[in-house]
Amino acid sequence: MDELRDILPLLVPLLVIQLLLVIAALVDLARRQRTRGPKWAWALVILFVNLIGPIIYFLAAREDE
Repeated sequence: MDELRDILPLLVPLLVIQLLLVIAALVDLARRQRTRGPKWAWALVILFVNLIGPIIYFLAAREDE
């Protein structure tokens, strides 16, 4: 139990950052009319490729309007 108490202060900020990135990416994906590739595939990347999925979306999927 002591190990969990030691690791928890490090995990909470990472989990919060992950949650915020996923929410921001999904909101952006929903509002964007065009992406490079199908939206459903980008939604899967955002949701299932942990911390890197939303970052990949922001760097590669968005087309300039």
